[in-house]
Amino acid sequence: MKIQANHSGTRSIEISEKHFKTIEKYSLLDNLVDSNGIIDEPVLDKLKFNVRSMLESETMKDNNLLDLCLDVIYNNNMKAFGLQQLVEAYKQWKAAQPAADDNDPQNVTD
Repeated sequence: MKIQANHSGTRSIEISEKHFKTIEKYSLLDNLVDSNGIIDEPVLDKLKFNVRSMLESETMKDNNLLDLCLDVIYNNNMKAFGLQQLVEAYKQWKAAQPAADDNDPQNVTD
């Protein structure tokens, strides 16, 4: 899937299923946007700082997170508009995923 990275549509960033799963695994977009709902450059910087500190920690050795950084978050085309498009694409992807409870044989409903 490609997301549009700028208003004019001349730049895009390729997002894979693996990228979405990594975003989900680390809850990278949770609580990222302030209550005003505006995604601007400081919000993108906040995401970059959060991911950088995760990568710098000695316990973090996840190649998928590194790939997400190289391919998407630190992509030269990534700006606030691109992050907004990423958030929307992630919401759509998340909504299309089957609920975890549906496949759990231990889940009992009465």
